Amino acid sequence: VQLQASGGGVVQPGGSLRLSCAASGSIFSINAMGWYRQAPGKERELVADIQSGSRTNYGDSVKGRFTMSRDNAKNTVYLEMNSLKPEDTAVYYCYVIQLLRVYWGQGTQVTVSS
Repeated sequence: VQLQASGGGVVQPGGSLRLSCAASGSIFSINAMGWYRQAPGKERELVADIQSGSRTNYGDSVKGRFTMSRDNAKNTVYLEMNSLKPEDTAVYYCYVIQLLRVYWGQGTQVTVSS
């Protein structure tokens, strides 16, 4: 399984960005998809994830501002980020879990700065 993330960039505080993560390759049954992020000097933290048949979970710091959606036909997950803050600056990584194995995307940089 290969993951291609895109959509990162530089945005001013209060702005919006939309990240995409497309999965390709030997996809049989994806159990979960989601996003983590890692800022310099900090541990990787959950942004959002969704498991098959379950609702989406969001990290406390992004609740109400970020929305994750999934297009099953395209094996793609999206992360709509609104009301961005400087503390959202990080490398964002998408992942999928299939057959108990975790696959990671290459990461995309999001920088929130005036």
